[in-house]
Amino acid sequence: MSHRPSWSSLPPLIHEWIELVLGAPVVTTLGQAGGFSPASADRVVAANGRRAFVKAVHVDQNPVTVDMHRAEARVARAFPAGFPAPALLGSLDKDGWLALAFADIDGRHPRVPWNAPELEATLSSLAKLATTVTPPPLADLPDLPALVADDFAGWPRVAADPPADVDPWLVANLPELTARATAGVSALAGNTLVHMDIRADNLLIDGDGRVWVVDWPWACHGAAWADSLLLLASVVDHTNVADIDARVDRILADHGLTPQVGTDVLSGFVSFFVDAARFPDPPGLGPAQEHRRKRAAYTMPLLRMRIEAETTAARS
Repeated sequence: MSHRPSWSSLPPLIHEWIELVLGAPVVTTLGQAGGFSPASADRVVAANGRRAFVKAVHVDQNPVTVDMHRAEARVARAFPAGFPAPALLGSLDKDGWLALAFADIDGRHPRVPWNAPELEATLSSLAKLATTVTPPPLADLPDLPALVADDFAGWPRVAADPPADVDPWLVANLPELTARATAGVSALAGNTLVHMDIRADNLLIDGDGRVWVVDWPWACHGAAWADSLLLLASVVDHTNVADIDARVDRILADHGLTPQVGTDVLSGFVSFFVDAARFPDPPGLGPAQEHRRKRAAYTMPLLRMRIEAETTAARS
Protein backbone atom coordinates (compact mmCIF):
# COMPACT_ATOMS: atom_id res chain seq x y z
CA MET A 1 0.00 0.00 0.00
CA SER A 2 1.25 3.49 -0.89
CA HIS A 3 2.01 6.00 1.86
CA ARG A 4 0.56 8.72 -0.39
CA PRO A 5 -3.02 10.03 -0.05
CA SER A 6 -5.43 8.82 -2.73
CA TRP A 7 -7.07 11.15 -5.24
CA SER A 8 -10.48 10.45 -3.73
CA SER A 9 -9.24 11.57 -0.30
CA LEU A 10 -8.32 15.06 -1.53
CA PRO A 11 -10.80 17.86 -0.77
CA PRO A 12 -13.20 19.41 -3.33
CA LEU A 13 -10.86 22.42 -3.45
CA ILE A 14 -8.25 20.34 -5.32
CA HIS A 15 -10.75 18.60 -7.59
CA GLU A 16 -12.38 21.89 -8.59
CA TRP A 17 -9.04 23.56 -9.21
CA ILE A 18 -7.75 20.85 -11.57
CA GLU A 19 -11.07 20.98 -13.43
CA LEU A 20 -10.37 24.66 -14.10
CA VAL A 21 -6.78 23.92 -15.13
CA LEU A 22 -7.81 21.19 -17.60
CA GLY A 23 -11.10 22.72 -18.69
CA ALA A 24 -13.23 19.70 -17.80
CA PRO A 25 -13.91 17.34 -14.88
CA VAL A 26 -11.45 14.55 -14.16
CA VAL A 27 -12.80 11.20 -15.32
CA THR A 28 -9.90 8.81 -14.64
CA THR A 29 -7.01 8.80 -12.19
CA LEU A 30 -3.98 6.63 -11.61
CA GLY A 31 -2.14 6.97 -8.32
CA GLN A 32 1.66 6.90 -8.30
CA ALA A 33 3.15 5.07 -5.35
CA GLY A 34 6.89 5.71 -5.62
CA GLY A 35 9.11 8.26 -3.92
CA PHE A 36 9.35 9.46 -0.32
CA SER A 37 7.01 12.44 -0.29
CA PRO A 38 3.80 12.55 1.81
CA ALA A 39 2.07 14.42 -1.04
CA SER A 40 -0.53 12.85 -3.30
CA ALA A 41 0.71 11.92 -6.79
CA ASP A 42 -1.79 11.14 -9.54
CA ARG A 43 -1.94 11.00 -13.30
CA VAL A 44 -5.37 12.35 -14.24
CA VAL A 45 -7.39 12.53 -17.45
CA ALA A 46 -10.22 15.03 -17.96
CA ALA A 47 -13.43 14.51 -19.94
CA ASN A 48 -11.98 16.57 -22.81
CA GLY A 49 -8.94 14.26 -23.06
CA ARG A 50 -6.46 16.63 -21.45
CA ARG A 51 -4.04 15.01 -19.02
CA ALA A 52 -1.93 16.13 -16.11
CA PHE A 53 0.28 14.87 -13.32
CA VAL A 54 -1.00 16.35 -10.06
CA LYS A 55 0.54 16.41 -6.61
CA ALA A 56 -0.91 18.05 -3.54
CA VAL A 57 -0.04 18.36 0.13
CA HIS A 58 -1.47 20.18 3.14
CA VAL A 59 0.69 22.09 5.57
CA ASP A 60 -0.56 19.89 8.42
CA GLN A 61 0.82 16.81 6.65
CA ASN A 62 4.29 18.22 6.20
CA PRO A 63 5.16 21.94 6.07
CA VAL A 64 8.57 21.18 4.54
CA THR A 65 6.90 19.49 1.57
CA VAL A 66 4.67 22.54 1.09
CA ASP A 67 7.79 24.71 0.89
CA MET A 68 9.38 22.25 -1.52
CA HIS A 69 6.33 22.41 -3.81
CA ARG A 70 6.49 26.21 -3.79
CA ALA A 71 10.17 26.08 -4.71
CA GLU A 72 9.53 23.58 -7.48
CA ALA A 73 6.77 25.72 -8.98
CA ARG A 74 9.06 28.72 -9.09
CA VAL A 75 11.83 26.75 -10.80
CA ALA A 76 9.47 25.11 -13.29
CA ARG A 77 8.13 28.48 -14.43
CA ALA A 78 11.67 29.47 -15.39
CA PHE A 79 12.56 26.43 -17.52
CA PRO A 80 13.66 27.47 -21.02
CA ALA A 81 11.69 26.33 -24.07
CA GLY A 82 12.40 22.73 -24.99
CA PHE A 83 13.82 21.91 -21.58
CA PRO A 84 13.42 18.16 -20.81
CA ALA A 85 11.16 18.63 -17.79
CA PRO A 86 7.33 18.59 -17.68
CA ALA A 87 5.76 22.00 -18.14
CA LEU A 88 3.91 23.48 -15.18
CA LEU A 89 0.23 23.80 -16.09
CA GLY A 90 -0.87 25.50 -12.90
CA SER A 91 -0.45 25.78 -9.14
CA LEU A 92 -2.78 26.24 -6.17
CA ASP A 93 -1.77 27.76 -2.82
CA LYS A 94 -4.91 28.08 -0.68
CA ASP A 95 -6.28 27.10 2.73
CA GLY A 96 -3.03 25.36 3.67
CA TRP A 97 -2.99 23.30 0.45
CA LEU A 98 -0.23 23.48 -2.12
CA ALA A 99 -0.97 21.67 -5.38
CA LEU A 100 0.93 21.50 -8.66
CA ALA A 101 -0.24 20.31 -12.07
CA PHE A 102 2.32 19.34 -14.68
CA ALA A 103 2.08 18.13 -18.26
CA ASP A 104 1.75 14.34 -18.06
CA ILE A 105 4.68 12.72 -19.87
CA ASP A 106 3.79 9.49 -21.62
CA GLY A 107 6.83 7.63 -20.43
CA ARG A 108 8.26 5.18 -17.95
CA HIS A 109 11.03 5.15 -15.40
CA PRO A 110 14.35 3.62 -16.46
CA ARG A 111 14.48 -0.12 -15.92
CA VAL A 112 15.94 -1.19 -12.60
CA PRO A 113 18.36 -2.94 -12.59
CA TRP A 114 19.70 -0.34 -15.03
CA ASN A 115 20.90 -1.47 -18.44
CA ALA A 116 23.83 0.07 -20.25
CA PRO A 117 21.89 1.71 -23.14
CA GLU A 118 19.47 3.52 -20.81
CA LEU A 119 22.26 4.60 -18.47
CA GLU A 120 24.29 5.92 -21.41
CA ALA A 121 21.25 7.75 -22.82
CA THR A 122 20.52 9.32 -19.44
CA LEU A 123 24.09 10.48 -18.90
CA SER A 124 24.16 11.96 -22.40
CA SER A 125 20.88 13.76 -21.73
CA LEU A 126 22.15 15.16 -18.42
CA ALA A 127 25.28 16.49 -20.12
CA LYS A 128 23.20 18.23 -22.81
CA LEU A 129 20.76 19.53 -20.20
CA ALA A 130 23.60 21.12 -18.24
CA THR A 131 24.75 23.13 -21.25
CA THR A 132 21.29 24.67 -21.69
CA VAL A 133 21.09 25.92 -18.10
CA THR A 134 24.56 27.37 -17.66
CA PRO A 135 24.05 29.96 -16.28
CA PRO A 136 20.80 28.96 -14.54
CA PRO A 137 17.52 30.58 -15.62
CA LEU A 138 17.07 31.85 -12.04
CA ALA A 139 19.83 33.90 -10.49
CA ASP A 140 18.90 33.52 -6.82
CA LEU A 141 18.87 29.75 -6.46
CA PRO A 142 20.50 28.08 -3.45
CA ASP A 143 24.19 27.25 -3.70
CA LEU A 144 24.90 23.51 -3.98
CA PRO A 145 27.93 23.47 -1.63
CA ALA A 146 25.88 25.26 1.03
CA LEU A 147 23.01 22.80 0.59
CA VAL A 148 25.19 19.71 1.06
CA ALA A 149 27.64 21.03 3.66
CA ASP A 150 25.81 19.49 6.63
CA ASP A 151 24.94 16.26 4.78
CA PHE A 152 28.59 15.81 3.77
CA ALA A 153 29.66 16.28 7.40
CA GLY A 154 28.39 12.83 8.38
CA TRP A 155 31.78 11.24 9.12
CA PRO A 156 32.47 13.22 12.34
CA ARG A 157 29.02 12.23 13.58
CA VAL A 158 29.75 8.60 12.74
CA ALA A 159 33.07 8.87 14.62
CA ALA A 160 31.32 10.30 17.68
CA ASP A 161 28.54 7.69 17.65
CA PRO A 162 29.45 4.71 15.44
CA PRO A 163 26.61 2.47 14.21
CA ALA A 164 26.68 -1.03 15.69
CA ASP A 165 27.46 -2.62 12.32
CA VAL A 166 29.99 -0.03 11.17
CA ASP A 167 32.56 -1.27 8.61
CA PRO A 168 36.01 -1.65 10.26
CA TRP A 169 37.67 -0.23 7.11
CA LEU A 170 35.52 2.85 7.47
CA VAL A 171 36.54 3.34 11.11
CA ALA A 172 40.22 2.99 10.23
CA ASN A 173 39.94 5.61 7.49
CA LEU A 174 37.63 8.17 9.10
CA PRO A 175 40.23 11.00 9.18
CA GLU A 176 40.89 10.66 5.45
CA LEU A 177 37.20 10.22 4.64
CA THR A 178 36.37 13.36 6.61
CA ALA A 179 39.01 15.43 4.82
CA ARG A 180 37.84 14.15 1.45
CA ALA A 181 34.19 14.93 2.16
CA THR A 182 35.14 18.49 3.13
CA ALA A 183 37.00 18.88 -0.16
CA GLY A 184 34.02 17.39 -1.98
CA VAL A 185 31.74 20.18 -0.74
CA SER A 186 33.94 22.85 -2.33
CA ALA A 187 34.30 20.87 -5.56
CA LEU A 188 30.55 21.07 -6.21
CA ALA A 189 30.58 24.84 -6.74
CA GLY A 190 29.52 26.04 -10.16
CA ASN A 191 27.09 28.04 -12.27
CA THR A 192 24.81 25.35 -13.70
CA LEU A 193 21.23 24.50 -12.74
CA VAL A 194 21.53 21.26 -10.74
CA HIS A 195 18.61 18.93 -9.93
CA MET A 196 20.46 17.36 -6.97
CA ASP A 197 18.16 14.34 -6.61
CA ILE A 198 18.73 12.39 -9.83
CA ARG A 199 17.70 8.76 -9.58
CA ALA A 200 15.48 6.35 -11.54
CA ASP A 201 12.17 7.44 -10.01
CA ASN A 202 12.88 11.08 -10.93
CA LEU A 203 13.46 10.21 -14.60
CA LEU A 204 11.09 9.28 -17.42
CA ILE A 205 11.90 7.82 -20.84
CA ASP A 206 9.26 8.51 -23.49
CA GLY A 207 8.39 6.49 -26.59
CA ASP A 208 11.01 8.33 -28.66
CA GLY A 209 13.73 7.51 -26.13
CA ARG A 210 13.92 11.07 -24.80
CA VAL A 211 14.88 11.35 -21.13
CA TRP A 212 12.79 13.71 -18.98
CA VAL A 213 13.81 14.91 -15.52
CA VAL A 214 10.99 15.39 -13.00
CA ASP A 215 10.69 16.68 -9.40
CA TRP A 216 12.83 19.81 -9.08
CA PRO A 217 12.30 21.08 -5.49
CA TRP A 218 16.02 20.89 -4.67
CA ALA A 219 17.14 22.87 -7.73
CA CYS A 220 20.28 24.89 -7.08
CA HIS A 221 23.37 26.17 -8.85
CA GLY A 222 26.51 24.06 -8.81
CA ALA A 223 28.96 22.01 -10.86
CA ALA A 224 27.81 21.02 -14.36
CA TRP A 225 28.79 17.40 -13.70
CA ALA A 226 27.13 17.06 -10.29
CA ASP A 227 23.89 15.40 -11.44
CA SER A 228 25.74 12.87 -13.60
CA LEU A 229 28.01 11.83 -10.74
CA LEU A 230 25.12 11.55 -8.28
CA LEU A 231 23.19 9.46 -10.79
CA LEU A 232 26.12 7.05 -11.04
CA ALA A 233 26.25 6.80 -7.26
CA SER A 234 22.56 5.86 -7.26
CA VAL A 235 22.92 3.01 -9.79
CA VAL A 236 26.00 1.32 -8.35
CA ASP A 237 23.92 -1.45 -6.77
CA HIS A 238 22.43 -2.34 -10.14
CA THR A 239 25.52 -2.73 -12.30
CA ASN A 240 29.24 -3.52 -12.25
CA VAL A 241 31.09 -1.35 -9.72
CA ALA A 242 34.20 -1.20 -11.91
CA ASP A 243 32.08 0.08 -14.80
CA ILE A 244 30.62 2.84 -12.63
CA ASP A 245 34.11 3.68 -11.38
CA ALA A 246 35.32 4.15 -14.95
CA ARG A 247 32.27 6.23 -15.89
CA VAL A 248 32.89 8.58 -12.97
CA ASP A 249 36.43 9.19 -14.19
CA ARG A 250 35.29 9.80 -17.78
CA ILE A 251 32.73 12.40 -16.71
CA LEU A 252 35.30 14.23 -14.59
CA ALA A 253 37.89 14.09 -17.39
CA ASP A 254 35.37 15.69 -19.76
CA HIS A 255 35.38 18.66 -17.39
CA GLY A 256 39.16 18.72 -16.94
CA LEU A 257 39.04 17.26 -13.44
CA THR A 258 41.04 14.52 -11.74
CA PRO A 259 39.55 11.28 -10.38
CA GLN A 260 40.24 12.52 -6.85
CA VAL A 261 37.46 15.10 -7.20
CA GLY A 262 34.94 12.32 -7.75
CA THR A 263 36.27 10.35 -4.79
CA ASP A 264 36.01 13.40 -2.55
CA VAL A 265 32.38 14.03 -3.55
CA LEU A 266 31.53 10.35 -3.13
CA SER A 267 33.02 10.41 0.37
CA GLY A 268 30.60 13.16 1.34
CA PHE A 269 27.71 11.41 -0.40
CA VAL A 270 28.38 8.13 1.44
CA SER A 271 28.87 9.95 4.74
CA PHE A 272 25.30 11.21 4.56
CA PHE A 273 23.80 7.77 4.02
CA VAL A 274 25.93 6.00 6.64
CA ASP A 275 25.10 8.68 9.20
CA ALA A 276 21.40 9.08 8.36
CA ALA A 277 20.52 5.42 7.83
CA ARG A 278 20.59 4.53 11.52
CA PHE A 279 17.59 6.68 12.47
CA PRO A 280 13.86 5.76 12.28
CA ASP A 281 11.79 6.53 9.21
CA PRO A 282 10.55 10.15 9.20
CA PRO A 283 6.74 10.18 9.63
CA GLY A 284 4.79 10.04 6.36
CA LEU A 285 7.78 9.77 4.05
CA GLY A 286 7.64 6.09 3.18
CA PRO A 287 10.62 3.72 3.49
CA ALA A 288 13.26 6.46 3.40
CA GLN A 289 15.61 4.71 5.81
CA GLU A 290 15.57 1.46 3.87
CA HIS A 291 16.61 3.48 0.82
CA ARG A 292 19.40 5.15 2.78
CA ARG A 293 20.68 1.86 4.20
CA LYS A 294 20.88 0.40 0.71
CA ARG A 295 22.69 3.46 -0.62
CA ALA A 296 25.21 3.22 2.23
CA ALA A 297 25.80 -0.49 1.62
CA TYR A 298 26.14 -0.25 -2.16
CA THR A 299 28.16 2.93 -2.50
CA MET A 300 30.77 2.02 0.14
CA PRO A 301 32.53 -0.54 -2.13
CA LEU A 302 32.83 2.09 -4.89
CA LEU A 303 34.30 4.62 -2.49
CA ARG A 304 36.71 2.07 -1.03
CA MET A 305 37.80 0.93 -4.51
CA ARG A 306 38.61 4.48 -5.53
CA ILE A 307 40.51 5.37 -2.35
CA GLU A 308 42.59 2.18 -2.46
CA ALA A 309 43.38 2.74 -6.15
CA GLU A 310 44.50 6.32 -5.47
CA THR A 311 46.62 5.18 -2.52
CA THR A 312 48.30 2.50 -4.61
CA ALA A 313 48.97 4.96 -7.42
CA ALA A 314 50.49 7.46 -5.01
CA ARG A 315 52.91 4.84 -3.65
CA SER A 316 54.08 3.62 -7.05
